[in-house]
Amino acid sequence: MTDTSTQSRNPIRRVLTSVLFFQLGLAGLLFWGDLRNGLRLPGFGPSAPALTEPIRPGDQTRRYRPDRAPAPGQPMPTSPLPDRLVLTMIEAGASALLEGSIAAGDGDRMAKELDALPQQPRRIILNSPGGSVQEALALGRFLRAEGFNTALRDGDICYSACPYLLASGVARDIPDGGSVGVHQHYFGESTLLPAFVAVEDIQRGQGEVMGYLDEMGIDPLVMRHALVTPPDEIYILVPEELRSYKFTTNPAES
Repeated sequence: MTDTSTQSRNPIRRVLTSVLFFQLGLAGLLFWGDLRNGLRLPGFGPSAPALTEPIRPGDQTRRYRPDRAPAPGQPMPTSPLPDRLVLTMIEAGASALLEGSIAAGDGDRMAKELDALPQQPRRIILNSPGGSVQEALALGRFLRAEGFNTALRDGDICYSACPYLLASGVARDIPDGGSVGVHQHYFGESTLLPAFVAVEDIQRGQGEVMGYLDEMGIDPLVMRHALVTPPDEIYILVPEELRSYKFTTNPAES
């Protein structure tokens, strides 16, 4: 004869077991999402708009992947940017174009290529989706020491680590058709490590970046936008912010 109390407990056990498995599965999905997005907890609300959507003050965060920047002007995806910086002389040698992602070794390599030019350009034009922060800081310090100006053209992008190159210019020219954006960076050797494992590297890296910006005459407060924008999104700085953070200045102040 079956114990009625045992029968009454079995459905409860089945429900509790189902709930437990659901919670374990959800935890696994959250953990996998953390690893893929730099420990950003996935949200259930609508994601940021596409990068092709118009940027307005107060509505400046967009989805971002370096290989999915929009046309026109930004060469991706129809003609992707190089996977590391490429130096090209333009404007009859008056300017040098640095185009492509900022990869390991690019700081020293670009410094040597610029040094070897028979004619030194007056300014460096940038078109880059970003890349290595450490390489950008190293190259940026070289550009400042050599007294280069920096600029974007209409349609050019300067995202992620690229604004640190832009900041290095003695004078900086950003047209309304140029696009400058910031977001969180990875610091340390592995982007697959959970953030809590690399806290020391993250803090040291952020401190170095803020010190660099101050060294270049940029208001480090711009980092408040970077720190709250996940790596798979980009915060686009509007012209008022570019002036406020001293990436550009009013004509009367130049």
